[in-house]
Amino acid sequence: MSYPQAVSTGVQNLLETPKGKRKVVKHLTLGCTLDAYSQHPDFRVLNKNEVLSKKKKINKKRLHWLLLITSVFATIGANPAPAANYSIDHLRLYAHSRLLDYKEFQCLNAIINQESRWNFKAKNGNHYGLGQMRSKHYRDLDPYRQIDATIRYNQTRYLTQCKAWAFHLKHGYY
Repeated sequence: MSYPQAVSTGVQNLLETPKGKRKVVKHLTLGCTLDAYSQHPDFRVLNKNEVLSKKKKINKKRLHWLLLITSVFATIGANPAPAANYSIDHLRLYAHSRLLDYKEFQCLNAIINQESRWNFKAKNGNHYGLGQMRSKHYRDLDPYRQIDATIRYNQTRYLTQCKAWAFHLKHGYY
């Protein structure tokens, strides 16, 4: 006789007992009735006292894990987080993911390299960030949002990144 396959609910079964003994099965089944499943050797019905004792054990174990996890996060949260370090390679990879055309990415890379050398905190007079925009709102964005804003600006004003780069080469700004 074959038994139905069990599909895990994603909850670890904390009630498993050593090999050879019966265990409480905490799974959902697909396409079978409780009668068919109850014939499985590991299946049995618990009485009320067994259920209460099992709940107490589970609650103690869950409480232990909850306290452990809470203490770990509390110690992590106790120290102020250091400023995020943004790698130039990560920023370039992000920009490339926004511009699937490699030629367009190269043009954007040239613009940002010329304007800020990929320093998202760059400042030149009242121009800020990777794309050297004049907005103080742009200055306060994280570098990924600065890349998005620069791409949007170039596409709105010049239609492509390469046309923006060509304008930059001709006029010295974009």
